[in-house]
Amino acid sequence: LIALAWVLEEGSRKFYASIAGMLADSEAAKLFTDLTAAEEHHKSSLTGLYKNLTGSGSGAGFPGSLLPGEPKNDSMEGGVRVSEALAWVKGKDLHDVLELSLSLEANSYDLYIKMGRSVTGKNSQEVFRVLMTEEKNHLSRLAALLDRKI
Repeated sequence: LIALAWVLEEGSRKFYASIAGMLADSEAAKLFTDLTAAEEHHKSSLTGLYKNLTGSGSGAGFPGSLLPGEPKNDSMEGGVRVSEALAWVKGKDLHDVLELSLSLEANSYDLYIKMGRSVTGKNSQEVFRVLMTEEKNHLSRLAALLDRKI
């Protein structure tokens, strides 16, 4: 679960970083830059959790070495491919980009609720609780920007 969450966070980081560079609206670009940094922070939290649970570092192959099959370098929160999401947003207006981002964050929030319920140990549950709280904050920030821009 930790490796999967890390991969999804990395995909979302790539998506948000790309979106930030595409937007002419400075307020929206700043929000997506902030979300990029938040996803990087989430990855650090997950790496720390992995180290705490296993007693060892994540290693060079992390997280791909823990996942079956080929590493999913193009996956992101919401079960969407980064490349497909970026292709979809080209030519879309800010409203559409924000709605997609809201949907992805809602999906992520739901996933972390499920992951938090499936792990044992207070430290593990706390990491997923923190991630849920942060995803909820992302939802609030995206929704507030959408409201201001309508």
